[in-house]
Amino acid sequence: MEDMKYETDSCKERHKHIKGVICDVQNCVYHDGNSECYAGEICVGPHNAECSANTVCATFKPKEY
Repeated sequence: MEDMKYETDSCKERHKHIKGVICDVQNCVYHDGNSECYAGEICVGPHNAECSANTVCATFKPKEY
């Protein structure tokens, strides 16, 4: 993962949205304002999750307002 700080617009310039990924986390820097993720790649875990409620997007980075 890149450790760079992204603004939503600069992220869109560097990456296309991830097809098939629907994201509702509007306070993430990779969120496009609709339902698309521009992270380039995502990491979901943990490896020992037993249901979807036990998973998290480790790529999430909060927007700075």
